[in-house]
Amino acid sequence: MTRSAELSGLFPGPDGVPVPHGLDGPVVQDRYLCGGALRTWSGPFEEVVSPVWEAPEDLRPRVIGRTPSLGAGEAREVLDAAVKAWDLGRGEWPTMPVAARLRCLGEFARRMRAARSEVVRLLMWEIGKSLPDAEKEFDRTVDYVRDTAEALKDLDRSSSRFVLEQGIAGQVRRAPLGVTLSMGPFNYPLNETYTTLIPALLMGNPVVFKPPRFGVLLHALLLAAFAESFPPGVVGSIHGEGKTVVTPLISSGKVDVLAFIGTSRVADLIRAQHPKPHRLRCVLGLEAKNPAIVLADADLDLAVSECVLGALSFNGQRCTAIKVVFVHESVADDFTARLAAAVEALKPGMPWHEGVRVMPLPEPGKPASMAAFVGDAVEKGAVVANGSGGATAGSLYFPAVVSGVTPAMRLFREEQFGPVVPVVRFSSVEEPVRAITESDYGQQVSLFGNDPAALARLVDPLVNQVCRVNLNSQCQRGPDAFPFTGRKDSAEGTLSVTDALRVFTIRTLVAAKQTPANTAILEDVLRNRRSSFLSTDFLF
Repeated sequence: MTRSAELSGLFPGPDGVPVPHGLDGPVVQDRYLCGGALRTWSGPFEEVVSPVWEAPEDLRPRVIGRTPSLGAGEAREVLDAAVKAWDLGRGEWPTMPVAARLRCLGEFARRMRAARSEVVRLLMWEIGKSLPDAEKEFDRTVDYVRDTAEALKDLDRSSSRFVLEQGIAGQVRRAPLGVTLSMGPFNYPLNETYTTLIPALLMGNPVVFKPPRFGVLLHALLLAAFAESFPPGVVGSIHGEGKTVVTPLISSGKVDVLAFIGTSRVADLIRAQHPKPHRLRCVLGLEAKNPAIVLADADLDLAVSECVLGALSFNGQRCTAIKVVFVHESVADDFTARLAAAVEALKPGMPWHEGVRVMPLPEPGKPASMAAFVGDAVEKGAVVANGSGGATAGSLYFPAVVSGVTPAMRLFREEQFGPVVPVVRFSSVEEPVRAITESDYGQQVSLFGNDPAALARLVDPLVNQVCRVNLNSQCQRGPDAFPFTGRKDSAEGTLSVTDALRVFTIRTLVAAKQTPANTAILEDVLRNRRSSFLSTDFLF
């Protein structure tokens, strides 16, 4: 049996899905959130197609639900509700005490946890995420919500005192920026969406969010939790074609902050539609071409293990994935053989299969896109090093290790965002350093070696090209307490638990000369809690 035939046989028939993980029927999302109310949609819908195709007779995509395709008018209404909630910074939410905002978030988190099983199931069906990875994404998001709340308490406590300088008393706090449009990616449709939505919201910004194109149904489960936990208009949702619902919002000039995780091309297009782009604060997580550099003295078993994890976790569909491996020529053959064997041993299957490492790809046409990358490389002299590399059936694509990659090939410079691992030989370490320096991207790099002096010589130039250097470990986002950002076309703004609170705010102060009259005024304001901003309350 060929590997393609084997892959084809993995798709389930009508009775092939274990009861706990199956869908009872199509999931119909017919509501969106506007002005604190869930509105029922009776207009056109978009079909939601699962990467878990139907079998066994003829493999074909499976429709698992539908979601509203809003028009520009409905999108504007959602935005106007957020603008009303902001009210030029005078609304209930932006002026609410931090403790009260935290209580709203706590209520949302409680309601969110109750939806765990349903959200996990839809993560499997909508984007092909394995059961353990789907559970991890949900739990990590819950942890992120909790950690963000604790970080805000820390930030508020550190700001709860006055600074006395040159006869002037001042209190410095962070104030919200305004109406925020949040757009997350399909590969982590819950977690990555919430890494911008939650901190922006918690800092006093009303948020309109658009779920990603894949992984949209799972957000429907949480709309009621938003509606019941926050004041009207503070959270709104828009659904449908980006050109239809996003363009009118940005072009209105009423959006103050764009929080977007996707490609730099799309981010540039969205930003350019704002009538005053210089007034649009952008928080962007964009594409990357993260390299690994395997030196001659590297522990090859460790390097292979970390590169497989780094390059192929969730089918390589991560901005933080290792997307090209530079290997010293003295160990290149050995490394490539070990890497090919490790990849060949990966288990393909459906999301609920135990130990599955190769899952269906959610983007239509993705297997063909991966085949085009590999075909370009092979045509120019590269070789697929693992026997099953590139085998395809329906939405399944078995990972390909491509050796002999050169700068003339697309795989050398373009982000493949999928299960293809390019391997590049080098004789001098200056070659990968030059490639990183000349790249349009600058997120992370992984270095594998055992010579402290050699690693240090690489660290110093590379920290000025990327924003995270990983020593003998894969590229990754976590822990969430660490900064997550990038240079060049890879990011704008820093996301992490603490940094995200800062990028959605601006440092603002109230200052007064130290005169008896001003001192009396400040004491009265503080003692009688007349202001949410001017406060010395301590949050526990």
